[in-house]
Amino acid sequence: MLTASTTPELPGASPDGRPHDVTRGSPDVRSPIEAVVIGASAGAVEALSTLLPALPATLRVPVIVVVHVPANRQSLLSELYAPKCALFVREAEDKLPVSDGTIWFAPSGYHLLIERDRSFALSVDEPVNYSRPSIDVLFESAADVYKDRLLALVLTGANHDGAAGSAAVHKAGGLVAVQDPKTAAASAMPTFSIERSPPDFVGSLSELVDFVCAHALEPQS
Repeated sequence: MLTASTTPELPGASPDGRPHDVTRGSPDVRSPIEAVVIGASAGAVEALSTLLPALPATLRVPVIVVVHVPANRQSLLSELYAPKCALFVREAEDKLPVSDGTIWFAPSGYHLLIERDRSFALSVDEPVNYSRPSIDVLFESAADVYKDRLLALVLTGANHDGAAGSAAVHKAGGLVAVQDPKTAAASAMPTFSIERSPPDFVGSLSELVDFVCAHALEPQS
């Protein structure tokens, strides 16, 4: 497992070493973001407890989250976060439309995909990166649908799930932001993502919230 001490030099770093947004990710030169996808594994509950409640109720895009949960264990993530968040929180179901202003969690034991009509699909295909739901599966399907209007976040985790999906988001023209491995409970997943496809932004959880808001909030008139 990679640790923070083996983290590669972060892209877009300022002279004092703090990561910042790069030109490609500037909100004034991009199409508006229409969906946010998030992947997390080891340390996810704590990381999401910081990130998700900080998202404002005025965020009018869907936030779709995959957390590695064992298939034999019921996911209670929506029940855990609903009282804490300003946005509506629920578990995704097959064929449901991907509605805005909602935090959607993948159910345990199923891959979560986005269909071209912007509805959810659940799959019991084989695990990917030993995981079902898989972050890569969500990111890749969302990239096919939302293309350059997608923002992907890779958070703490102990394997390389999310790295291929992040590359797919970039290839489609979307944005990728990664938790600074030095701040992650498990640094492997964000580090693998950085190595596979340099992200548009790397930062702490609070900085990731700011990045999401800068790109996904509608401008105030």
